[in-house]
Amino acid sequence: MADTGQWAFPPNLQPVPDELPFDLRRALDAVVMVHTDVPEDAFTAQVLGTERLGSGSLIRPDGLVLTIGYVITEAESIWLTANNGQVVPGHVVAYDFESGFGLVQALERLDIPVLPRGSAKRLREHSDVVVVGHGGIAHALSATVVAKREFAGYWEYLLDEAVYTTPPHPEWAGAALLDVSGRLCGIGSLLVQEKTEDGTAQGNMFVPIDLLEGILDELTSHGRRSGPARPWLGVYATESDGRVVVSGVAPRGPAQRAGLRVGDMIVQVGGENIDGLGAVYRKAWALGPAGVTVPLTIAREGVNAEVRVASIDRGDLLRKPSLQ
Repeated sequence: MADTGQWAFPPNLQPVPDELPFDLRRALDAVVMVHTDVPEDAFTAQVLGTERLGSGSLIRPDGLVLTIGYVITEAESIWLTANNGQVVPGHVVAYDFESGFGLVQALERLDIPVLPRGSAKRLREHSDVVVVGHGGIAHALSATVVAKREFAGYWEYLLDEAVYTTPPHPEWAGAALLDVSGRLCGIGSLLVQEKTEDGTAQGNMFVPIDLLEGILDELTSHGRRSGPARPWLGVYATESDGRVVVSGVAPRGPAQRAGLRVGDMIVQVGGENIDGLGAVYRKAWALGPAGVTVPLTIAREGVNAEVRVASIDRGDLLRKPSLQ
């Protein structure tokens, strides 16, 4: 991943501290760099790399840092760097597959402020927001909410309502989305393409902070949310005009073992027609917990075929965090 210390926003795109009704400098100092190293033989190494950089926000005085999960997945070592130059080791507490959040525990005291949490529900389209990455004011951006809608990710990930902002930036992994009162409303995930009347435009997708509130205690106590895991198929899929096409299958995953191929079009799940990628996930998850067999109807070279995928808990394929 890129060295985020080498870039800075032009001053005209940076928020002006004196024009904001909250202490921007304090909020900036609550965001740290999250640097992780992942073993080369880790399940996610080929796709996400073995060295990852992102941002994280201190959300509790005991050193709990919230980031986006893919930055810390299967991490062997984690280092947290504050704007004041302090560097402390961290430990993976949890990666929640459903929300996409990742939690890291600082193993030494972080001498930085805690970022208060707000709610993405109060954000409206055209709302003014501030996006903060690690590195101070040079890595802060005055932004605008352009949409709040469903997000379906190709890696079997679904949000009922994500927050989309502009202008876009590629380095917002784990960045903090702040409302006009300086409260944390979302965590940066991806650079995405937004459909507009004039075609497409780039923006950033943020995971609403509200998804954390009901599961924070479970994640910190047990490393995962309570209840059975969702079934995972190991399918990478894309959507175009309501059609869902397999663009890849995870190595050693259920879909590969079931014989799914790149180019297969998913027509039905459990005997029910689907009208988009989100529908594939919802129907598969509704069949039962991880371990359930998911019947798919696919179209391959113009011929329909039935495929039965024996789902698993995707967490079983990942390296578990351990303290040395």
